[in-house]
Amino acid sequence: MVQEPLAPEHPLQLSEYFQDLQDLVLDSPDVEVFLNELATVAAEGLSAAPFVPVVCGVTLLRRKKATTVASSDPTAKGMDELQNTFREGPCLTAMGEMRSVLVPDTAQEHRWPGYVAAAAEQGIRSILSVPLLVDDATRAALNLYASRSDAFSGPHVSRAEAFAAQASKSLRLALKIAQLNDARNDMALAMQSRTAIDLAAGIVMAQNRCSQSAAMEIIKAASNARNIKLRELAQSIVESVAAGAGVTTHFDE
Repeated sequence: MVQEPLAPEHPLQLSEYFQDLQDLVLDSPDVEVFLNELATVAAEGLSAAPFVPVVCGVTLLRRKKATTVASSDPTAKGMDELQNTFREGPCLTAMGEMRSVLVPDTAQEHRWPGYVAAAAEQGIRSILSVPLLVDDATRAALNLYASRSDAFSGPHVSRAEAFAAQASKSLRLALKIAQLNDARNDMALAMQSRTAIDLAAGIVMAQNRCSQSAAMEIIKAASNARNIKLRELAQSIVESVAAGAGVTTHFDE
């Protein structure tokens, strides 16, 4: 069956999408939200041609396990998860070899036979997977899917690679911000635990007229005997003399 020619392409103003990516990093509350927004922006900005929309999924590979982490719609999510089920496909190849992988027509593709046959059955005819450079331990890929064959030409591949290069920088920044937030939250939790333990030690010192080190030994022994965490025991000691009030840590962020 002869297909009608694609509608004339409209050049993408990638600089506008690059600005969108920078804004996404700043506006997203966490990495998951950022990646979902990234998939949506990619689907919009990298459409194969007018009247030939694409959907986009983002797959992350950590500790040798691939996981679909974001998508612009359920179709893209399903295609990414299907690939992870088969453990083969253009996305996994793109991440493994750190190069773009194009499938012009799933009905004519002989690589990854199980996956492409399943994709064709679900109406996906063209696939373009572009790797995202994150770090040595983490790899990711941007996966574009279209419902017609030969949807991605050479210029589309080049634009997708340019977009992915910028997206990689934004993703690394988003992950770094997330790591800093996690470190801050861990520090706050550690300070709260330390406050409870110090207060409990002071209470035990007053009750037993002993040194701080002796008070800590008493608390540790009780923690082991009751098989509860030191922090939880310390909080219960403080609450027992503070009319049930919890422990509050005062510090400036």
